[in-house]
Amino acid sequence: MRSFYYVLSFAAFVLIAACSTSPEKTQVYHEPYRPQYHFSPDSMWMNDPNGLVHDGEQYHLFYQYHPNDIVWGPMHWGHATSKDMVKWEHKPIALFPDEHGTIFSGSAVMDLNNTSGLGTPENPPMIAIFTYHDAEAAERKETDFQTQGMAYSLDKGVTWTKYADNPVIDNPGYIDFRDPKIFWHEASDSWILALVAGDHLQLYRSENLIDWKLSSTFGHEVGAHGGVWECPDLFALEANGETHWVLLISINPGGPNGGSATQYFIGDFDGETFSSDQTAIRWVDYGPDNYAGVTYNNTPDDSRLFIGWMSNWQYAQNTPTQRWRSASTLPRTLHLKEVDGELVLQNTPIKALEQLKTPQQVDFESVSLAKVLDLPSDQAHIRLRLEASVAEFEIYSQKSEKIRLQVDRSKGHLVIDRSQSGRTDFSEAFSKPIVIDYLESSSDEMTIDLWLDRSSLEVFVNDGRASATVVYFSEEPMNSLHSDDFGKGLSIQEVSEIDRIW
Repeated sequence: MRSFYYVLSFAAFVLIAACSTSPEKTQVYHEPYRPQYHFSPDSMWMNDPNGLVHDGEQYHLFYQYHPNDIVWGPMHWGHATSKDMVKWEHKPIALFPDEHGTIFSGSAVMDLNNTSGLGTPENPPMIAIFTYHDAEAAERKETDFQTQGMAYSLDKGVTWTKYADNPVIDNPGYIDFRDPKIFWHEASDSWILALVAGDHLQLYRSENLIDWKLSSTFGHEVGAHGGVWECPDLFALEANGETHWVLLISINPGGPNGGSATQYFIGDFDGETFSSDQTAIRWVDYGPDNYAGVTYNNTPDDSRLFIGWMSNWQYAQNTPTQRWRSASTLPRTLHLKEVDGELVLQNTPIKALEQLKTPQQVDFESVSLAKVLDLPSDQAHIRLRLEASVAEFEIYSQKSEKIRLQVDRSKGHLVIDRSQSGRTDFSEAFSKPIVIDYLESSSDEMTIDLWLDRSSLEVFVNDGRASATVVYFSEEPMNSLHSDDFGKGLSIQEVSEIDRIW
């Protein structure tokens, strides 16, 4: 069976390579529901972002990819590159299944000091560490069918060589043992690897990216545990002149609005152990459609840049797309901010997206009278300001398909209703109300940023203090915004059309 997958994978490699240079490729991105300024694969299935790294010249986005169908299957690493994380260029498949299994999620680094010995000081390698998934062993009910493998590239991710002595981390007997995130820890002069083992985090250390030793665990009885832990990420951020460590853990199911979601912890890391006294469960994004997000290694300005998978395992394989399935969230910058004495992880769209904007002139007096804002298209950014305690507004199409948003500041909630947004028949879970805890502060007003793109809506409250990502599938463009509260405590600060990137 595995050899059959290899034949299909090779055929897919040839197809993807051809598509990356085809002059007709840009026409592909006009299918129904296709996002126009979010990354999505040219064709077939995509899920988790993987191997996010900057090589000194460009950003790499690897991702879970099934080249033979629009549903999940034998995993490969798809690949795209960008100079600015806005406009992307498709590349041939990077990593294929082999005798150890298919290629699940993982991460990549630039081994700039050639600690692995797999490159040279003049040409340091790009190193990827990922989870091997042996499907045949899983079918035999074995418990060690997931191990950690390694590959390296000497041409900045164009071609890859699997490490000869894979796997580099064997499985001690966990059914779920996966998703390694690696990074260099300057203070301890060592590489750190974070992975998840069912219901907890495991941290490993290495001097050479090859020989790994378990140093600590975290999370057995901390945080949300409604499902399996996945896709860890550990990194440092500054706040108020101090360094804090942030741990991201994706969980499926068990999210705040059903299905999959990503939680975070703020704490300390000493090179061996992560610790946190956080008691509340915090979410990177409260929407149902932001999962498995991780951050970039080796960014030029040391900023912490994040991308998530824009879907939910409750219905991801059943959404009504045809040639392709799934997209990535907008790239976001993560930072810590103190809100009413408490540190909060904020996320906002990267500033480079501003280059896609065409600002629109808005006659707010006319909007206040008509209670309707006509958007330039269903690719738009709208910034609202709310001074009242409650407000309600909706984005809708000419077929009366709509997404309704309700804000109640006394409860600190924003509720999104997409039950009438178009196609919803593929999942009962899709129509449930989405509740966002936006962590209200003592300010007299709040801002709400809406990023609309053909079949997705990303909402950012108070400059990213809370966010919510939702997808929808309307038959007509969602290009109008209605509210009876325009001129009554709800005002429009900005409207911009967003150019397509393909």
